[in-house]
Amino acid sequence: MKSVLFTRFFILLPWILIVIIMLDVDTRKPAPPLTPRPYFSPYAVGRGDARLPLRRGGPAHGTQKRNQSRPQPQPEPQLPTIYAITPTYSRPVQKAELTRLANTFRQVAQLHWILVEDAAARSELVSRFLARAGLPSTHLHVPTPRRYKRPGLPRATEQRNAGLAWLRQRHQHQRAQPGVLFFADDDNTYSLELFQEMRTTRKVSVWPVGLVGGRRYERPLVENGKVVGWYTGWRADRPFAIDMAGFAVSLQVILSNPKAVFKRRGSQPGMQESDFLKQITTVEELEPKANNCTKVLVWHTRTEKVNLANEPKYRLDTVKIEV
Repeated sequence: MKSVLFTRFFILLPWILIVIIMLDVDTRKPAPPLTPRPYFSPYAVGRGDARLPLRRGGPAHGTQKRNQSRPQPQPEPQLPTIYAITPTYSRPVQKAELTRLANTFRQVAQLHWILVEDAAARSELVSRFLARAGLPSTHLHVPTPRRYKRPGLPRATEQRNAGLAWLRQRHQHQRAQPGVLFFADDDNTYSLELFQEMRTTRKVSVWPVGLVGGRRYERPLVENGKVVGWYTGWRADRPFAIDMAGFAVSLQVILSNPKAVFKRRGSQPGMQESDFLKQITTVEELEPKANNCTKVLVWHTRTEKVNLANEPKYRLDTVKIEV
């Protein structure tokens, strides 16, 4: 029995010695020094090692002075608003025309759409359309007197004047912000580049118009940055031989000339642009845009007259669909 105990003792003895040696080595390691807590002085060091009390809720006076010396970022200049006046009237292609125009306007920053119906009241079609268009807009209406609806007479006169009256009334009692007025008929096609060009208008700017006057395009003739004439296929003797889609006017000019409107009496067909521009500017003051009037950025496309010869008169569809 004793031999068995001695045998087991000698077997365990080396392991016991190893454990004792390891414990002895671990206890001889120096203890890590205690890290003192940081001390925040309630004073700042000034000139001559003077102790200055810190203000509550803020840095030292010297830090404030350094921060104040940094240049502050300047606010970006406000983008001029483009006011687009669009006369419109009820017809089979009206919603299609307005949809195309709205798709363009949605991509133009800082644009306000003034849509003026030739009607005694606002139509449900246009009201619903504007509500869903997602554009800053104003919906007006004014009917054209029956005596002015004869063929050959100027069109959309009352509607454009209603848009001008709304603009002047809106800015009557407040300081006018930078803005540009543009007459955007709903049967035209507009390049987005055109709106970038017109936004810098100082007084009255002009540019070419495509597919108008029986030609591929009409444009102002420019020499040394000044308009000197007109490339046109119809009545080149007009004071401003230009299409309604070929110019923009500064909002300040509109407000400074409250009597400038489109005239009915004495105005001949095709002369509305000249009659209006004569009231606010001269040819010498015109600002050529679109690379000195050498680029076409708007087209007088006009939707093809629809063929409704097979539209039924009696057996109508049971579902009423707005087109």
